[in-house]
Amino acid sequence: MANTQDQGKQVAKGNEPFVSIIIPTYNRAKMLGITIESFITQSYPKDKYEIIVSDNNSSDNTREVVEEWQGKATVPIRYLFEGRQGVHYARNTAAKAAIGDILYFTDDDMIAANSLLLELVKVFALDPKIGTATGIVLPKFDTEPPKWITKYLINVNLSLTDKNKREELIISADDCGIYSCHQAIKRDVFFKSGGFNPENTAGVWIGDGETGLNIKIRNFGYKFAYTSKSVIYHIIPESRMTLKYLIKRIGNQGFCDSYTEYRSHRKQNKIIFSMLRRNTIVFAYRLGAMLLSIALGHLSWHFIPAQIMYMHKRNIYDMKLYTNEKFRKLVEIDNWLDNESNMSEF
Repeated sequence: MANTQDQGKQVAKGNEPFVSIIIPTYNRAKMLGITIESFITQSYPKDKYEIIVSDNNSSDNTREVVEEWQGKATVPIRYLFEGRQGVHYARNTAAKAAIGDILYFTDDDMIAANSLLLELVKVFALDPKIGTATGIVLPKFDTEPPKWITKYLINVNLSLTDKNKREELIISADDCGIYSCHQAIKRDVFFKSGGFNPENTAGVWIGDGETGLNIKIRNFGYKFAYTSKSVIYHIIPESRMTLKYLIKRIGNQGFCDSYTEYRSHRKQNKIIFSMLRRNTIVFAYRLGAMLLSIALGHLSWHFIPAQIMYMHKRNIYDMKLYTNEKFRKLVEIDNWLDNESNMSEF
């Protein structure tokens, strides 16, 4: 394969950088068409961006949907098939094939506002140390949501921008709550950082996805930017507006957080100590703070069983880390762009 990391430099001929829009997808052919349509109508110059759909082993008519849009779109749309199950494979494989100076990542259940790219790309010109940027993620509910959803879950739990987020542009060394459904990254920063870490991989939760990527970006000294002028809508189905989904979502966060914590020290002898501390002092603190928040109306009772599941999943993951050396070595991997590790055994 040609050196795709340098091709983006040859594409952008004007002041606007060339952007590669990357959409990983898995069995969401119906929603995928809505997402593609919202990106082919961007106000960004049509000769300055491409769309790459990375099919992560779908069994529906995903390919046919992409081919239909290829025949009528005014911007280039490319179809890639990534048979290794795991969204990080789909994103990283597409990134290696992309030709953009800026890689823009989204998902197959999103609807982009017309000016999304135009506004998001602008922020990179504000500081050469900006490595990644995001905007606002708003909900588009399939059905009328329960009141507790709109009151307590317009935040990270549904990959939405927190209601209390400041409107002005922010440039900092923090991740600003960046989600992979609305994230632009400079090409060289992405490859230097080793790509997305694994998360849900063939039904097994391995790592921390974009959280891990953003930690790697931060550790290289890059800044993070946010603009309220770049807007995307996240389609929220009825199945995500339930206690069952919240318990699953926060439980998976337990896996993610254990992965992140272990990578911060990478020492087996710290795992059991961390578990004991978390199961006593930290749990008591979390439970007390949660009950107080519920009493004050700042949190819903739905978070009690979700928090219990979170602690349970963290313990499961930590014990796997402690007892399985191969698994620990897998978790310690930093560069996932060319990694062929077999994760089916875990």
